[in-house]
Amino acid sequence: MSKNIRLSDEAYERLQAHKKEDETFTDVVLRLAGEHSLLELAGILDDEEAAAMEAAIEERRERRHSALEDVADEMQGA
Repeated sequence: MSKNIRLSDEAYERLQAHKKEDETFTDVVLRLAGEHSLLELAGILDDEEAAAMEAAIEERRERRHSALEDVADEMQGA
């Protein structure tokens, strides 16, 4: 289903300036609106990069968990 919308000349020109050669105006609006499907992210990392990112996330979770335990210990001791 499609909808017609009215744009000022200035808005149309700005939208057109963001339009890539292979995009429709719908594609441009969706891209600029910032809502992306997680499927668009599939394949952007190779296995090594994905493993490094996963390890970094796990390390951050462990540090956060440890910090929260420290705060809880301090609160119980106060």
